Amino acid sequence: MKFKYSCPDQAISELANHLAVVTELESRSVDENIHGRVLAESIVADRHSPAADVSAMDGYALNIKDLQTERNIQVEGESKAGSPAPKLKPHTAMKIFTGAIVPISANIVIKKEDTVEGDSTILIRVNERGYPEGANIRKAGENARKGSIVLREGSSITGANAATIANFGHTQVRLTRPIKVSILTTGDEVGALSQRDPNPWEIRNSNGNSLKVFFESFPWIRIMHCQHSPDDRESIQKSISQSLNHSDAVIMTGGVSMGDYDHVPDVIRDMNANIIFHGLPIRPGKPILGASTKEGKLILGLPGNPVSAMVGCQRIGLPLLKYMAGFTTWKQPPTAVRLAKCNNQSIPLHWFPLVNELPNGEIELCQTKGSGDLVALGNSSGFIEVPPNSDSEGPRNYYRWP
Repeated sequence: MKFKYSCPDQAISELANHLAVVTELESRSVDENIHGRVLAESIVADRHSPAADVSAMDGYALNIKDLQTERNIQVEGESKAGSPAPKLKPHTAMKIFTGAIVPISANIVIKKEDTVEGDSTILIRVNERGYPEGANIRKAGENARKGSIVLREGSSITGANAATIANFGHTQVRLTRPIKVSILTTGDEVGALSQRDPNPWEIRNSNGNSLKVFFESFPWIRIMHCQHSPDDRESIQKSISQSLNHSDAVIMTGGVSMGDYDHVPDVIRDMNANIIFHGLPIRPGKPILGASTKEGKLILGLPGNPVSAMVGCQRIGLPLLKYMAGFTTWKQPPTAVRLAKCNNQSIPLHWFPLVNELPNGEIELCQTKGSGDLVALGNSSGFIEVPPNSDSEGPRNYYRWP
């Protein structure tokens, strides 16, 4: 089979060029649950950070002109965090605490452990490195100057950068609204999850459930609905059309191969959607289909085998959805790992074998019977990516399940 794109990243980039980024915005208080949402504006510093010169250590502040190690220096007063800057008297030192403003006329802080403390004096120990001007002082604006951008538009809000937002006085933030996703499964053999005793030729709808749980991991995604369609051309077209009416993306499983009942490719063509790829040099998931509507909405057709569906959703679908949601860094930065035991197997495709994390932190290949092995999928922690005609030794990119 000849492929239009030689690697997944080429296909992802090309399809992204045909997709629309969400432009509707929401305003939220920082007191609300905004974790994982996408910033629609850059955060600007409303003052210097630090706002003034502050001490990086517990110790003693003085003027470098009064620095000496031969005799005791008189200590008068103190500067503590949360108080205005006091004025340092000439030829004296002042006790200072971490985060406190450096006293007026002081330009050096000596660490407490570099001194011998008396009742009201200190003797500064000789230090081979010396005590340069500005030592142990965090200068005003060294982290950021007033008016500078401290957090870029398109960033995902985390516990770490929530501190940045709060520190610079932003009580409200503008966010990109969550991207709307519909899940559509297909197949005459697929029945409801609630079936108590399905026939041997029937399967419960595990794909719909796994995709739903997968997308629920991301606060920037809103699941509009999950539905199932039999292998009927008219039913599939109706389901896709209904989903596109109120969604930015439709993620499908099943019906994308070349069989007599695989109607999805023809249905998408009949809808005048632009099929960017149908088939990629990957295993599992080779029949995957990616298309865009004229409005820039995404239609992603994943194979029906559960391992193929989940791997394709994470490796291909997730970065495309992140692009549409407005992330600046929307291509997944995977972790590079080495396997505890290398498998010398090599195939002429981009291979995504399931792996598992061991209690000691090592990664090993899962024992699996193929892309329909739900037991191996359920016990895996993710998958690695092995380039064509390579073994699994690595380091290899590791995609952990969210």
